[in-house]
Amino acid sequence: MDLKNKNILITGADGFIGSHLVEYLISKGYAVKAFCFYNSFNSWGWLDTLPKDTLDKIEIFTGDIRDPNGVRIAMKDVEVVYHLAALIAIPFSYHSPDSYIDTNVKGTLNILQAARDFNVTRVLVTSTSEVYGTAQYVPINEKHPKQPQSPYSASKIGADAIADSFYRSFDLPVTIVRPFNTFGPRQSARAFIPTIISQLLNGFNELKMGDLSPTRDLLFVKDTVRAFEMIARTDALIGQEVNIATNSEISIEEVANKLIEKINPSAKIILDENRLRPKKSEVFRLFGSNEKLINTTQWSPKYTFNEGLENTIDWFSNKENLKKYKAEIYNI
Repeated sequence: MDLKNKNILITGADGFIGSHLVEYLISKGYAVKAFCFYNSFNSWGWLDTLPKDTLDKIEIFTGDIRDPNGVRIAMKDVEVVYHLAALIAIPFSYHSPDSYIDTNVKGTLNILQAARDFNVTRVLVTSTSEVYGTAQYVPINEKHPKQPQSPYSASKIGADAIADSFYRSFDLPVTIVRPFNTFGPRQSARAFIPTIISQLLNGFNELKMGDLSPTRDLLFVKDTVRAFEMIARTDALIGQEVNIATNSEISIEEVANKLIEKINPSAKIILDENRLRPKKSEVFRLFGSNEKLINTTQWSPKYTFNEGLENTIDWFSNKENLKKYKAEIYNI
């Protein structure tokens, strides 16, 4: 499907991946409406940091994904929806699981209901590699069993199931898009790469970390958003789940050591037990297959892991960006 001359809605546009997706699609000349979380400060999240000439091309809608009426207003005259709005922090899901059901499951339902009523042409629902839990085999393809090892992952499994049911029950043109561990500029402090970089750039010689042994399939955000665009243009992926992954893995410890070497070689890692997940909840291995994505879209990563890291360090090295992160506080 050609996305030119289509009205595109991006939920979660004020967040990490969402803001990069907005920026990328605007650069391609697409018509984008950005659904941002309403707040009394009139903040549009990371969109506020975009250049004025980019912002001027974006239609901003503020609301709450949990509110079906607001979602319906946002969805009017929309033809393509990228649904990224979600609560994503795993530790906070132990604390407030109700909010994850309300936002991730009911919020997705609101999008699907409105999309059905308005005959939306294409709906991309954003999943997460966390739905797979610790790998039972690698590389993890889309047939891998789902394992809800946290309330967060359970809520995303629920959202995926609701989306799949709307495809099967109502022929809604849904694709479940499953990025593995995306990183890059603007990522929230609850992710481990920003946690490490922000501590090191603030001059901390003791780097507080949790478990270093898990492995992750790490994907630079610009490659992630390019895959989102290509998936929306590929009709063969309607009714499908599709991974965005690099077909590789690296341990948290290896990443931490790389960053220490690049930023502050004298820094030492110390264990902060507050950062450990409950043992049965930790996902110890994520290593995703990208075979389906490559075969259907011809996508391939343009950035190596090291190039992505350098890009991310450069962004955090800007003092205006770094001061947005409270490196001394563990962000759950």
